[in-house]
Amino acid sequence: MAGALLGAAVLAGCSVGVPDPAAPKVVPTATALATPTITPGHDAAAVAAKDMPFSAGATLASGVPVGISDGLKDAPGWTPVKQNVAGESQYLKGDGCLVAAKVRSNQSPLVLGDDRESTVGLFTYLDPTILPAYLKTATLRWGGQPEKPGPNVEVLMLEKPGQSGATSTAVLARVFGTAASSVYVSVSCPDAATLAAAQAEVAARLVVVPPSN
Repeated sequence: MAGALLGAAVLAGCSVGVPDPAAPKVVPTATALATPTITPGHDAAAVAAKDMPFSAGATLASGVPVGISDGLKDAPGWTPVKQNVAGESQYLKGDGCLVAAKVRSNQSPLVLGDDRESTVGLFTYLDPTILPAYLKTATLRWGGQPEKPGPNVEVLMLEKPGQSGATSTAVLARVFGTAASSVYVSVSCPDAATLAAAQAEVAARLVVVPPSN
């Protein structure tokens, strides 16, 4: 039931509105590392060079938001249809898949505990019928260059496989509590096969951009 509800919301433009509890500023879409922000005593480069599991969220600088790249815009078969409009970008593939990616800052009101708990809270905020058991751990790229070896960042994913002739969807999200920001990616495709291919391209090309100092 939860998958159906969220799936319906995703299909309405392939996007669910990520909450902005404190009228957050929009983090610009980035193709490279975010604009340097000096945080005394914090080695952002060292943090960016390692995997970012949920347990490592506290190693980020306090209040310095993450970003997300626009790596799908130049991928074969993909066309950008929205570029950083209110913090959201959308990409359409020739086979009918639609990807929406957004990043938000000032997300402190969503922080419930560690990053995993906060991310579960984000999903239930968007749809109260979603239970933690429906979510599985997945990864996106964490800095570096698309399609080259590099560290990963853990996210939670909700999948809604489509029945015959129905759209298949997936939503990947993470709240970064210490950084007070969140990333949210939705993928909507004509069927399960095209969804799997699109998810692989998202995982390879949509890079979560670590803060830098």
